Amino acid sequence: MKHGFGVIGNGGMGDWHVRRAQAGDVLDVIAVHDIKESRNVFAEQKRGVKAYRTLEEFLADKSIEIVTVATPNDVHESLAIACMEAGKHVISEKPVTLSVASLERMIAASKRCGVRFSVHQNRRWDADYLVMKELFEKQTVGEVLNIESRVHGSRGVPGDWRGIKKYGGGMLYDWGVHMIDQMLMLFRDVKLESLFCQFDHITTNEVDDGFKLTMCFENGARAYIEIGTYNFITLPRFYMQGKHGTALIPDWGKPCQVVECFGWDEKDVTPIQAAAGLTKTMAPRDEVTTKSFEIALPESDPHDYYRNFCAAIEGREEQIVTHGQMLRVMRVIEAAFESDAKKQVIKFEE
Repeated sequence: MKHGFGVIGNGGMGDWHVRRAQAGDVLDVIAVHDIKESRNVFAEQKRGVKAYRTLEEFLADKSIEIVTVATPNDVHESLAIACMEAGKHVISEKPVTLSVASLERMIAASKRCGVRFSVHQNRRWDADYLVMKELFEKQTVGEVLNIESRVHGSRGVPGDWRGIKKYGGGMLYDWGVHMIDQMLMLFRDVKLESLFCQFDHITTNEVDDGFKLTMCFENGARAYIEIGTYNFITLPRFYMQGKHGTALIPDWGKPCQVVECFGWDEKDVTPIQAAAGLTKTMAPRDEVTTKSFEIALPESDPHDYYRNFCAAIEGREEQIVTHGQMLRVMRVIEAAFESDAKKQVIKFEE
């Protein structure tokens, strides 16, 4: 059974949702709505989808069961609640909204209206993340001590509403929300104790065009997230340190490089020449105590998000992206803003 589907906000991501839904197996695309006439015409002429010119007409269509809100961030709450009050299940594009208080109102509306509500965390299906998740859970390199996640570009903040503060622009809301969600899913059973965040303002002072966020967990592990938009040489996408090895993914689409250490003690380490001196401490390991190998990235389908959401509506599965997970991410985002403003470590209460 396919569920009637509609999109509010038919820009780049809105059209992405339409195309994915049309190619998928659980959604029947009914209509879109956008405040820009050109986007409504595009949907009709290029996608063969009905376009409603007013929100009222869109909400009145009873055949639309599920709505994805893909508008600028500042109107996610009002549009999502309007859809829920019209009896529709709602998926908000990320970030779900701009504050914990706003998210709590959205969750309350979903419960009051008896409908499903979630956020589109499609990057839980990124292949590089899935490899790191498997390494983390299997402890392939031992208990994880530190994991670093980076996304680097060189074009600054996009030149649309994402560069405007009142619309919820900036890289913490744009990319950070995905990377924070990934990290918190790895450490979903571990208490977050503190965090420290610093924003970049290299190309604009209006919003952050990058940031560096460190999260410290109760078990002593550390997670570091870095988003940059002024990087002409990029650092590795993922870097993981465990008690028995290291793993690295250099870039999108590249296999994971793993080195396992199975023998800590070495005898007769030969010093190496390092710059202007000798060192035994930094001498490289060899095959006597380590094993090196690669892990290919797995196949994944981000449309599984929609398959799960539909199954949750039908009562066949639990919703993958839960309200509790959404709230935890939003609390980290709020604490990151506070940390940058105060220039200090923020104690995190869970």
